[in-house]
Amino acid sequence: MYLDSAKKEEIFAKYGKGKNDTGSAESQIALFSFRIAHLTEHLRANHKDFATSRSMKMLVGKRRRMLDYLAAKDINRYRAIIKELGLRR
Repeated sequence: MYLDSAKKEEIFAKYGKGKNDTGSAESQIALFSFRIAHLTEHLRANHKDFATSRSMKMLVGKRRRMLDYLAAKDINRYRAIIKELGLRR
């Protein structure tokens, strides 16, 4: 399995306030980004997998809404997570 509990704790510890911080916007955005990257690699090899394509598009939308929320709530946290994850060029 590509995403086990140890990997989740690592992501939450790096981007959240601690390894048990699953609710902060930064940790959720980081987890969505990890899952999107995994699905992107899967779709490169399996370009006709339309169910996975749809689920990836839904994840991208969730991440976009979470980023919009964070930008409206605290622009400095938004800029920090964008820079740390490298989402913008």
